[in-house]
Amino acid sequence: MHRKRALRRRRTLAAVVLVAVAVAAGFAAKRLSHLGGVDERGARVSTLEIQSRAVGEKLATTVVVPSALSGAERPPLLVFLHGRGGENGSEASNAFYAALDGLGSRAPVVAMPDGGEDSYWHDRADGRWARYVVREVIPRVAGRFGTDPRRVAIGGISMGGFGAFDIARLHHGRFCAVGGHSPALWRSGGETAPGAFDDAEDFARHDVVGTARSAPEAFAGSALWIDAGDADPFRPGIDAFTAALRAGGVPISAHSWPGGHDGDYWNEHWRAYARFYARALASC
Repeated sequence: MHRKRALRRRRTLAAVVLVAVAVAAGFAAKRLSHLGGVDERGARVSTLEIQSRAVGEKLATTVVVPSALSGAERPPLLVFLHGRGGENGSEASNAFYAALDGLGSRAPVVAMPDGGEDSYWHDRADGRWARYVVREVIPRVAGRFGTDPRRVAIGGISMGGFGAFDIARLHHGRFCAVGGHSPALWRSGGETAPGAFDDAEDFARHDVVGTARSAPEAFAGSALWIDAGDADPFRPGIDAFTAALRAGGVPISAHSWPGGHDGDYWNEHWRAYARFYARALASC
């Protein structure tokens, strides 16, 4: 397993520029957190270690309990998936904590699991990453932090946005809300980044855009959000996914703002993301 992951990491050195930008943004967020430069706004931040049977190794999940939820019973849960090159908690920037704090008592508990270097959060040869999220992370967080198992949202940035939509379509009706922020979506296997899928068959099993075209109802029943910068290189796949859902009668809140595929863009819009999840979880 470790040899497979090492080989995949070497292949990613030849990835296209858009992947390199996403990796750089993820590592920048990690460095800031490790240097103690993040204002957590009084939130209680914990690390939950999970010996994953689905993936076959011990993985960490960062869990953020906002200060306004101290003593609250059965708060909702947002599972937020990091981008390529990230790790647990790597998306927890100053903007994230400020947005969460701004929600007050409407804020959810947020779980940020480790999804490896480039798992793309789907079940594949080196681990059942989607199963890990649904069958291990969510129940463990609920048991430890008392979150409401009926009020769960899932979202993510870049690789994590792809993972959120892919997991949601395979677990129809499981999530109150699903959000993709600059999600890594492709119209065909030939467009994909190196290492994102094991082979053509793996892509076909997890073709999110193809599912939106052929079976849009797979995404129905959850509040849906998608956004990306106007200069984001994933725009062709994002636009195709959004158009397919709307053509199939599945509503989705879609947004395009100035910017590219980087941390500056996501930090600019964390307040909008937080409000979306809070509203959907409150009405779930």
